[in-house]
Amino acid sequence: MTMGAQSPRERPGRFITFEGVEGSGKSTQLAALGRALAERGVSVVTTREPGGTPIGEAVRQLVLDPRFTGMSSRAELLLYGASRAEHVEHVILPALESGAIVLCDRFSEATVAYQAYGRGLPIDEVEAVIALATGGLRPDAVLLLDLPVDEGLRRVGRRALTNRLDLEPTGFHQRVRDGYLALAAREPNRIRLFDAGRPVEEVQRAILAMVEPLCQRVPTRSAR
Repeated sequence: MTMGAQSPRERPGRFITFEGVEGSGKSTQLAALGRALAERGVSVVTTREPGGTPIGEAVRQLVLDPRFTGMSSRAELLLYGASRAEHVEHVILPALESGAIVLCDRFSEATVAYQAYGRGLPIDEVEAVIALATGGLRPDAVLLLDLPVDEGLRRVGRRALTNRLDLEPTGFHQRVRDGYLALAAREPNRIRLFDAGRPVEEVQRAILAMVEPLCQRVPTRSAR
């Protein structure tokens, strides 16, 4: 398999990612969309980053472990890149080539928001790692769940477990949010903004209405 060899128009599937600051409800909304599409007979693959493969899940445990708060920013970037390269080659591209809708919790926009805006790494270095890891693969649509940082951190505080990113100061999370909003302003047609402070069911309906047209040319399970 040659990574990134197909353009989005040539791939039979669709690649949709969920992004947002900590506590924005990405995982909840991704699961809801996955169920709604499956009920409509659409072949759906749900996955996450870092993770999605055995190697990716091992990287996830490492980069989110609160014991490693002193991890260097470049080491963090490269670990995310390694996880993504494995994920793209072994999960995402095969699913897209089979005609599935792939829903992923975080992808390359997260790397720009967290490592470039949040950590302050040079954006050309961040984008170079992304390009190497993805082979040029980009999501067809990015669903950005936007929420004020203070509210997101309040939600995170109600969780039973805390990861390394949750422990970062408020200023870091604000820079991440600013990064996401800058990316959305740059590509408003591909990166769609949703108010994550609205009731969960309202956000679910808005996301489904936006995504359904993307799925119209994707074969249903009964048609395959």
